[in-house]
Amino acid sequence: MSRLVEQPEEQEYALDRDCTTLSRHVLQQLHSFSADAQDLSAIMNRIALAAKLISRRLSRAGLVEGALGFTGNVNVQGESVKKMDIYANDVFISVFKQSGLVCRLASEEMEKPYYIPENCPIGRYTLLYDPIDGSSNVDINLDVGAIFSIRKQEGNDIDGEARDLLQDGRKQIAAGYILYGPSTVLVYSIGTGVHAFTLDPSLGEFILSSENIQVPDHGSIYSVNEGNFWQWDESIRDYIRYVHRHEGYTARYGGALVGDFHRILFQGGVFLYPGTLKKPQGKLRLLYESAPLAFLVEQAGGRASTGTQNLLDVVPEALHSRTPLFIGSKEDVALVEYFIQDRARESEPAVMARS
Repeated sequence: MSRLVEQPEEQEYALDRDCTTLSRHVLQQLHSFSADAQDLSAIMNRIALAAKLISRRLSRAGLVEGALGFTGNVNVQGESVKKMDIYANDVFISVFKQSGLVCRLASEEMEKPYYIPENCPIGRYTLLYDPIDGSSNVDINLDVGAIFSIRKQEGNDIDGEARDLLQDGRKQIAAGYILYGPSTVLVYSIGTGVHAFTLDPSLGEFILSSENIQVPDHGSIYSVNEGNFWQWDESIRDYIRYVHRHEGYTARYGGALVGDFHRILFQGGVFLYPGTLKKPQGKLRLLYESAPLAFLVEQAGGRASTGTQNLLDVVPEALHSRTPLFIGSKEDVALVEYFIQDRARESEPAVMARS
């Protein structure tokens, strides 16, 4: 009898969960239907639309002419541009045009922000994004993703230089990513925890699949491109030697930041993208990649660091500033920092002696 009594409640919970769409969830998290809350919900809905369009394109990429391969151009960072990079960037621009929601879009594929003049009188938000993360995986049908961040515009951007964006990561009001894998997953935070939504193709909606995600304090995974071993500072090599010599560590690296971070968010561990001797600041862009994921991981109880500084405290010098990234479980990030700072302490006496 007790099972018969409990069953309707269980069914009601399951039905309510199945009906929790992304836009509804944002409003529930804010406990408000104010204009600001509705704006943020609408922005997330537009990001979801971009994700659906890109997901559809990726699922048919091998069948669509002109979807794969390189364009022959290079972006502002001097990197070869893939056709899917351009398509995804154009999708984000297209879904926000005439939305009245954002005034500017800033992307790692564009040297300067893209302005939507008709939105600027009312849209006081900026969307920063990496339209396709891990685009080298597209042509071989492996996981790729997208990363996004939302900031409020501050002051008057008269000269189009968007200098108000050159502030630390705590100025973000929302951040998240989209993972295009066996299923399409959107993970976001507006400062009230981290939540994941899975695209249900039959409904065409992102439905809540994991709420209030917490990264474990410690995990067995370390994720890094060990092909760069001899290009790193000795402190990073010391850390890698440590995990090689101790049981309980597993290497996992997929070549797409979103996919590697997603694994660590749910299973724990650390993702490392250190600088190299030639490029001490590394490859990852602070505003479009590192800071949004740092915002997420702190909301999930983890940490993000440059090795010497909390990543959310870093102030970019330019729109496309880069930074090293060590992100994941608290204990694992702290261990990487220990090796970096221990090596720095060892070098101090030699520096003082020379001086």
